[in-house]
Amino acid sequence: MSLFSGAGGLDIGLEQAGWDVVTATDIAPDSMETLRLSQQAQIPIGKRRGTYLEHARLIEEDVQEISASDLRPSRVRRDWRPDILVGGPPCQPWSSAGHQKGLNDPRGKLIAHYLRLIDEASPRLVLFENVRGLVTALGATGTPGEVLRSIQSDLADMGYASRVATLNAADYGAAQRRVRLLLMATREHSLPEFPSPTHDRHRNHGRKAWMTLRELLAAMPDPAHEDVVLPSGERAAELRALTPGTGIKTGGRVMNNRPGGHWGYRQDSFLADLDLPSRTIRAASTPDWVRVEGQDLRRLTWRECAALQGFPSDWRFYGNRASLFQQIGNAVQVDVARAVGEVLLRSLRNGVPEEPPTTPPWPTELVKRVRYTASEHRVNGELRIRVRAARKESPVRAS
Repeated sequence: MSLFSGAGGLDIGLEQAGWDVVTATDIAPDSMETLRLSQQAQIPIGKRRGTYLEHARLIEEDVQEISASDLRPSRVRRDWRPDILVGGPPCQPWSSAGHQKGLNDPRGKLIAHYLRLIDEASPRLVLFENVRGLVTALGATGTPGEVLRSIQSDLADMGYASRVATLNAADYGAAQRRVRLLLMATREHSLPEFPSPTHDRHRNHGRKAWMTLRELLAAMPDPAHEDVVLPSGERAAELRALTPGTGIKTGGRVMNNRPGGHWGYRQDSFLADLDLPSRTIRAASTPDWVRVEGQDLRRLTWRECAALQGFPSDWRFYGNRASLFQQIGNAVQVDVARAVGEVLLRSLRNGVPEEPPTTPPWPTELVKRVRYTASEHRVNGELRIRVRAARKESPVRAS
C-alpha cells in the first residue's frame, strides 16, 4: 500500500525487490497520470515476471480525506492487512532546498495522516522516507530531533518497533549523491538491519567504486534538442568559466561563530564534476550544469535526471517541463528503495520470531547531528530571529 506515491520511484524499487503494489495514491494530477500511463504501458519489471503496477489500484485523492478502507484492494477478506505500507510525506517542510517551516507548513502536518493510516490499516511492516533535515527538525517545544522521535513514539504506541538511518544513494549503485532518512517499522516480524552499502567512493571493504555522472551520461543517448538548455544572458560567461565541482557563490550570511559569513553555491549555478556521482537531484527545472567533451556547457536534461533517480528509460512521465522536474526531484531514488525493500521482504518471508521486535538506539551519526544542531541554535538562533525581524520591518522600495 503506497501513500504519497508521486511519480513512482519508491514503488518501482520495491517491485524490483519482489513486492507487488496493490494501491498507490497521490493528490497531484500529473503524478497520477504518470502512474496511469506507465501502468498502461505494461513496462516489464526486469529480473522478475510481470509489469510495473500491474495489480495496483491508482487513487487520486487527498490523503487527509481517505481512510484505510478506501485503499483496500477489491474482493479481499474483511481481516485483510497490507504486508507493508510505504510512503514519503512531502519533504519541503524539512528540506534545505525549501523554507524549512517544518510543522508550521501545512504539508508538515501530513505526517499525522500517514500515521493515522498506519493505525487504521495495521500493516505488518512500514517504510517511511524523507529528507535528512527531518532528523534535526524542531518539534513543538523547539527541540532538534523532536519530530522524528515523536514519529517513533507514535509508532511505538501502535505496537511498532522502528529503526532509522540516513542512506546515500551513491552507496547503492546510483550515480547520484542523495542522502535521505529511512525508517523501517514492524509490529510482529523481525526488525532488519539496513542493507550494507555495495559501493564506496574509495572502494573500501571490497565494495565497488561509486558510479560517476560521466559513466551514466555515456550510457545514455544524446539528449533531444528541445531538452537542451544552454547558458545565456549576463551570467553565461561566468558559468562557462567555472571549474567542475564549483559554482557561483551566494552572499555570506553573518553568524555569531562565522563573522565572515556563511556562504554556499547558488542552486541554479553549479557545474557538476563528471568524475563523481551527481549532486542531489532537486524538484526544480534548474539542475546542475555539465560540460561533456566536445559540447558546450548545458544543464542536465529531465531525462538524465530521471535516469539518476533510477527510473526505467521507458517510464511514461506526464506534464510540462516544470512538472517533470518536480515529479523526478521529489521521487525516492530507485536503487535505495530496491535495497531496503529486499531486507524488508526477507523479514516478512522469515515469519514471526519468538521474541517481539524492539526499537534500537539511533545511530551515532544521527545523535551527533542533533547535538550539533542544538549547539548551533544556541549560538546563532537569536541572531537569525533579529535578522528575520529586520527584513520584515524594512520598507519595500519601488522600482
